[in-house]
Amino acid sequence: MMIRRHFSMLRDFHLADWLTLANAFCGVSAVFCALRYMQSGAKHDLIWGLALVPLAFVFDALDGRVARWRQSSSTLGRELDSLADVISFGVAPAALGFAAGLQGGWDWLVLGYFVCCGVSRLARFNITAEQLADGGDKVTHFEGTPIPTSLALVVMLVVAIDAGRIGGDFWFGAYQVGPWILHPLVLAYALSGSLMVSKTLRIPKW
Repeated sequence: MMIRRHFSMLRDFHLADWLTLANAFCGVSAVFCALRYMQSGAKHDLIWGLALVPLAFVFDALDGRVARWRQSSSTLGRELDSLADVISFGVAPAALGFAAGLQGGWDWLVLGYFVCCGVSRLARFNITAEQLADGGDKVTHFEGTPIPTSLALVVMLVVAIDAGRIGGDFWFGAYQVGPWILHPLVLAYALSGSLMVSKTLRIPKW
């Protein structure tokens, strides 16, 4: 008779799975930093949050390499990777953008659209991975840009902070459009999300 123990699921995790969880931890911590910045106003909190997203990317890159090296890839690992990526490269960049000043009503909608695009992109990738592998054991290309490309948005925010162009000083200003405020800079999020869900854009996977 098999004895079920507490935390038995964690004991079954491979090394690659722990790296994936490190990715998720960095993403959640980035969100916490965004919240802390909104409370404290201390710029270093926002900078720490932005720095954690590239660190999440490092763990995201390592988990795949380690899984292939140890030949320990699994369906569980793939699902863990997608969930972690949604946090680190979807929710975290949106939260950091909001904390930095993209807080108009239209900004909310665009940031929400960006996150939904990331979720949709990862869900579609998971269910079409076998088709994209073209009968082999490896995916040959991406449909739409991978969600870690949202790192470009993080770089944009870093440049804005360095130039002192956050809060009410974002490039391109802010406009009253109907009932809500729109910061044109938030359209970079709309572009990033739209590229993720494109079915015509194909990017080779190296």
